[in-house]
Amino acid sequence: MLTINNLVKYRGTQEILSGISFKARPGRVTGFLGPNGAGKSSTLRILLGLDRATSGSALINGKPFAELHNPLATVGAALDGFGAHRMRTGRAHLRWIARASGLSRSRVEEVLEIVGLTNVAGKRIGNYSLGMGRRLGLAAALLGDPKILVLDEPVNGLDPEGIRWIRTFLRERAESGNTVLLSSHLMGELEETVDDVVIINHGKIVANGTLKEVIGNHSTLEEAFFALTSKNAGDVV
Repeated sequence: MLTINNLVKYRGTQEILSGISFKARPGRVTGFLGPNGAGKSSTLRILLGLDRATSGSALINGKPFAELHNPLATVGAALDGFGAHRMRTGRAHLRWIARASGLSRSRVEEVLEIVGLTNVAGKRIGNYSLGMGRRLGLAAALLGDPKILVLDEPVNGLDPEGIRWIRTFLRERAESGNTVLLSSHLMGELEETVDDVVIINHGKIVANGTLKEVIGNHSTLEEAFFALTSKNAGDVV
């Protein structure tokens, strides 16, 4: 369970997050949406211990990230690309993470197989396509076999086959009782993947519910999103 409770974040005098609250539950894929600059990245960074909130809390199984006994085995995250040294090979990058976390080399080979990178694991990351980089980031997130995944734009750069693969993979993770929180700008793809939707705009939650509830009387999630994030949008859904 991921629990965001009354989260407030200021940068200087600018309020980035205005007391937002939502949950991402086990057995469900939760989509976290918002325009650029809405506060998505700030929320995820606070959740993962990469930034501090001004007030409120962001908890993983009831604890802040810094208090997790074994973070990699609890939550796997892929934010802002894959953050790997371009001169390393994909395999070396994952082995470096695994070694630092006390995980076996055999687990590295397992996650490479899961994400479909086995055949290019010996190539330098600087030669990876954007889609291959996304798969490498997901492989790193999976190393500890966590029950929770937090993914930022996981399908960015993937071809149609890759997008279909990750959709199926995330659905299977959720159906096995795991928690998945993902952000994406691809509304059509999200509509095929998520159970629940949280929409943030100007640091405030403007929608929070099941996919059906958030779409409401609109024909698609994309239509609902633009209606809810327009300048004249009304109350929270």
